[in-house]
Amino acid sequence: MLFVIIAGGYLGFQTGWVGYSVSSGYFPYGINGVLAGSATVFFAYIGFDSVASTAEEVKNPQRDLPWGIGLALSTCCFLYMMVSVVIVGLVPYFAMDPDTPISTAFSRNGMQWAMYIVTTGAVLALCSTLMGSILPQPRILMAMSRDGLLPPFFSEINSHSQVPVKSTVLTGIGAAILAFFMDVSELAGMVSVGTLLAFTMVAISILILRYVPPSEVPLPSSFHESIISVSSRYSAQEIDVEIKEDSKQVLDMEPSAVCPLIGKEVVQDKANEQERRKKASWSIVFVCIGVLILTSSASASFLPSPVQYVACSVGGLLLLSGLFVLSCTDQDDARHSFGHAGGFICPFVPFLPVCCILINSYLLINLGASTWMRVSIWLVIGVLVYIFYGRTHSSLTDAIYVPSAHVDEICRTASRSTV
Repeated sequence: MLFVIIAGGYLGFQTGWVGYSVSSGYFPYGINGVLAGSATVFFAYIGFDSVASTAEEVKNPQRDLPWGIGLALSTCCFLYMMVSVVIVGLVPYFAMDPDTPISTAFSRNGMQWAMYIVTTGAVLALCSTLMGSILPQPRILMAMSRDGLLPPFFSEINSHSQVPVKSTVLTGIGAAILAFFMDVSELAGMVSVGTLLAFTMVAISILILRYVPPSEVPLPSSFHESIISVSSRYSAQEIDVEIKEDSKQVLDMEPSAVCPLIGKEVVQDKANEQERRKKASWSIVFVCIGVLILTSSASASFLPSPVQYVACSVGGLLLLSGLFVLSCTDQDDARHSFGHAGGFICPFVPFLPVCCILINSYLLINLGASTWMRVSIWLVIGVLVYIFYGRTHSSLTDAIYVPSAHVDEICRTASRSTV
């Protein structure tokens, strides 16, 4: 990439950047064309989320993973943009070779020898991208197999290399078969849909965990002894507190006149908390519905202009109203304290997740119907696997629901007992 940027920049200043002097301008297809192209080439950025799937192999994932993903993504995004700026300036967009745009741009400007350097770099980059894409999928299959959603075959760890070799081999065979029978643009669209869907669901999950986190969390039955240990500990503390309060009342010999008021305050606090959760839940629903209406109507060029404007206005109103209510609503006091323990926590909530949902949804809609049809087939296959296997073999089939405030302590107790 550095060679393309430096050598291409030199050629651009020598030739006068002919690619930017076309009569149609820099945005020949408008902002919609730019976003449609962004949705297709989004697969170039999917390698960074795969780093999160290797969290078990990182010494300090709470600190190192966010820094690694952020720095790598920023660096590569800058390099990608600079390469695009140089190549588009060397050759007009309509004169580019869709198969080999970079090497062709150099050859048309009299640097045929640069074609070999670019081609060699492309082959090496393709191999590294292939290895990077194969890295996360076996680990995702391994995690699903541990949860009982897939057969135990996928969670078998090689005793020598300590990696899921069988899952890796199976993933490589499946990827090779798809690459052999499908076009590159079709695969890119499918990969982009999957990644954008995952990112959108993560953004929605952030809003849910910050404002309406579940009060109870299911744990597998293997945590039964740890749950009993923690429960007995809290029960003993409550009994001890009750005995101390009763003893104090006997010594003071005074009737507790404030107990009814305390009871009313507790009931009022619970009512306020339920009202807050209800308001936050409906606001998240309004945000999602507003994003769907706004992005769909903005992309529906076949609609009459008045209808399109009205639909965009309704979607935007729902989106802004939900965002305004969320920004004015306090976040849950019992929300996950992961970031407060020294790790990464998502900033600018709810604005950043809502922007993520809006942009990803618009990119998803612009990927085309054929891509969605192919992805729908994969989704149906996944649903069938869950219905006929995962639903009956899931580790949460005999799950024990515990208060979310005690989950971390139960997990620590379980880890100490296994050591």
